[in-house]
Amino acid sequence: MSLASSLNTANSIFRNTSQQTSVISTNIANTGNQNYVRRDAKVVQTVYGASTVQNERSQQMALLRQMASSTGQQSAQSTLLGGLTTLSNALGGNQYKLSPSAYLANLQSSLQSFAAAPGEYALASTVVTDAIDVVNSLNKTTATTQQVREDTDSQIFEQVQSLNKLLAEFKTVNDTIVRQTATGGNADDHLDRRDTLLKDISKIVGVSVNMRENSDMVLYTYDGTTLFETDPREVSFVRTYTYDSTVSGNAVYIDGTPVRAGVGGNTDGQGSLASLVQVRDVIAPTFQTQLDEIARGLVETFQEVDAGGGGELPGLFTWPAGTVPPTGTVQPGLAALIRVNPAVRSDAGGDPMLIRDGGINGAGYVKNTDNSSGFTDLINKYVDGLAANRSFSSDADLKTDASVLSFASNSIGWLEELRSNATTANENKQALYERTFQTYSSKTAVSLDEELSLLLDVEQSYKAAAKLVTTVDEMLKAVLQMVG
Repeated sequence: MSLASSLNTANSIFRNTSQQTSVISTNIANTGNQNYVRRDAKVVQTVYGASTVQNERSQQMALLRQMASSTGQQSAQSTLLGGLTTLSNALGGNQYKLSPSAYLANLQSSLQSFAAAPGEYALASTVVTDAIDVVNSLNKTTATTQQVREDTDSQIFEQVQSLNKLLAEFKTVNDTIVRQTATGGNADDHLDRRDTLLKDISKIVGVSVNMRENSDMVLYTYDGTTLFETDPREVSFVRTYTYDSTVSGNAVYIDGTPVRAGVGGNTDGQGSLASLVQVRDVIAPTFQTQLDEIARGLVETFQEVDAGGGGELPGLFTWPAGTVPPTGTVQPGLAALIRVNPAVRSDAGGDPMLIRDGGINGAGYVKNTDNSSGFTDLINKYVDGLAANRSFSSDADLKTDASVLSFASNSIGWLEELRSNATTANENKQALYERTFQTYSSKTAVSLDEELSLLLDVEQSYKAAAKLVTTVDEMLKAVLQMVG
């Protein structure tokens, strides 16, 4: 080997080690950065026999697809669980102390006590107080349910705005990657950013990924709607600011196709949007229907019938319409409107003893015509009525033949079964996400120990080149001395 070729070799080593050191230093600087994919600087031989450094990005497309899928599933499940937990908290948590079912049990107990001593005014007042508690529970739970829908609608609006911004940036980055790839440029930093955007998009709406020429990426929603293909598709939503039982929220549209609500406690939706729509349009309205049916059952149970056998009117429980709703037919919003009749409220100038005697709606409805202090017929009728089966609407997604007491308990069971399934599914999907993340990271993330080991190898190469230069220098000095 000539001295000139030796110097060229040393120069090549210096150049290569410089590039390798730069790449390794960048890797080390991004240790712990979840959105950075490791680069590998490999020395390769050209067709002319020279050596050069080629940067390779540790891309794992199959794992990236799995990462996007598990991210969407976990996001949907945690969002659903959050909505169910809010509804459950409205009932007083695990003990359900604030639920209509709990207050109905108190009302039944106070009626039984009143039946045992029908002449006691204090016991009649206790019945009214417990009835007020039932009404307040229905009113407040309804308010919470509608607030959940309103808050969820607001979250949908925010998520749609975020999704549109992410898609707009995704286009910019994707266009740059396609251009750089087509012209042989380095698109590594842009690929990192696109992967990050993909994971953020997956949290909002589950996506599947398709790759085209020049690393061009196409996105579809998990149910097949085109989300991004060269250009982002329009994601639109019109917000509804105020909710009650008669208001339906607007759909979220992606490329003209409405986002489908997830199904079940172990939701089949992917991304937060599917679960938000599920909470707003499926779970909360069904729970509201159950509350309305409980309220209707109470009006029906405590209705008064005039002495002639006709003219049914609300008794202990009433509402602004002043009628007894048809059996088995949902009256939307009744749980928000139900009230204890002022005729039995002492604080409104009423008489609690009308619960025993009848006549809440006037003299024609009095049953205790002898004003007997031991009259219990009406009280016992109410006690039996709470436990008697009656018809409920199938829209409530519960048994259609049940007592008011059991229907209210079944409502809690329905919500808690959903929440239990959602909790278990959330744990499973969180574990899947973490396993996928760990697998993806093991292939793409930076290992500090590995990078430091590589840095030592590069250092040895540098030392060898330096030794070669020193040797050449000494040889040149010897030659000069010989000719000098």
